[in-house]
Amino acid sequence: MEKRTDFIPVLLGTDANAYGMARSFYEAYGLKSLAVGKGALVATANSKIVTVMVQEPNLEDDKVFVRTLTEFASKVHAEYGKDKTLLLVPCGDNYIKLLVRNQDQLRNLYRFECIDEALLMRLSLKENFYQVCEEYGFAFPKTDECTFENYKTHRPPFDFPMIIKPSNSVAYWNCHFPKKKKVFVADNEEEYTKILNAIYGSSYKDTLILQEYIPGDDSHMRVMNCYCGSDRKVKLISLGNVLLEEQTPEGIGSYAAIINGYDEELSMRMKNFLESIGYIGFANFDMKYDERDGQYKLFEMNLRQGRSSYYVTAGGFNMVKWLVEDVIDHKDTGLTIADGKVLWTIIPKKVIFKYVTNPERLAEAKQLISEGKFIQSLYFKEDAGLKRTAYFLYNQHHYVKKFDEFFGNKGLR
Repeated sequence: MEKRTDFIPVLLGTDANAYGMARSFYEAYGLKSLAVGKGALVATANSKIVTVMVQEPNLEDDKVFVRTLTEFASKVHAEYGKDKTLLLVPCGDNYIKLLVRNQDQLRNLYRFECIDEALLMRLSLKENFYQVCEEYGFAFPKTDECTFENYKTHRPPFDFPMIIKPSNSVAYWNCHFPKKKKVFVADNEEEYTKILNAIYGSSYKDTLILQEYIPGDDSHMRVMNCYCGSDRKVKLISLGNVLLEEQTPEGIGSYAAIINGYDEELSMRMKNFLESIGYIGFANFDMKYDERDGQYKLFEMNLRQGRSSYYVTAGGFNMVKWLVEDVIDHKDTGLTIADGKVLWTIIPKKVIFKYVTNPERLAEAKQLISEGKFIQSLYFKEDAGLKRTAYFLYNQHHYVKKFDEFFGNKGLR
């Protein structure tokens, strides 16, 4: 650990992603993080390494966002000293969009780097992102879209089963309807109709993405986290091989267990892509290996580190170091392709043993566990007070029940 006292990490968000970043800052520099968010979430509650300082329900309003962060900077400088640099780290889709839109008003108060609004719009809406994939030769599932105006009559030009997901993830997050899931799979025409009626019966009125279903279980999924410096050069690339995704309705598509991977050819393709578009900051890619043609099919790009990104730090490549050395220290670190290996998880081992069906991945997981290379990002021994430990144990029990209840159910059931 390199002890630092010259800056304070300020996290935008209070979820598991924020906790993973706080843990990374603590392990790298012995620093405690401060968090600002719409509300307090249990992942960052009762912690010694991160304190939720502000809960503002209207934080997604641009004026409220700027005012809140301006007042917060003044408060922190008054308490900790004006010599402290405030390093601002968005930990959610909504927060990165807010920061991009309002970056000019915050640069005199915080240190951060991010893309401009034009590139944000090009990458954050899924239909735009697939156009970018086409431009740069990345494979992606056969994709169509429907709108609120045409969804009752529109049918995509490929067969069932198919994926149904929102183009605008922020708008979808804020809508509500019975049996809502983060992502749906429709196995037939009847399910397709019911899912679309349910979504468009809510406040969500943006585009929906319709995609062919790529065959294969969760072990065919891959996740890649990258950091691109302020010079628009890629500094860090880390691939993860997924064992299991979450199964809860709100968690489908989020990863529950990952073993670090390594693919130099894929990494260099991603490096060239990110540098070609002039990207800055953390980026997170979800993809699936398609055995039919031997290609990785890109699903989406998140303009931030992923919710599961602590697997990068757990594998021996603490991702906040690349951020700090770029934004605070202004060092050119060159390119690192992470090659460490650990089993990262947010679920109990017995869930992995029960539900991972890929024998090779399961054997690898058991080997890593036997070697002590097993990390649960929400359980940190140095932060394991009574309340956090009680929450963690409840959380693990909850996952056992939820996997038993929801495993394999990605329809409107």
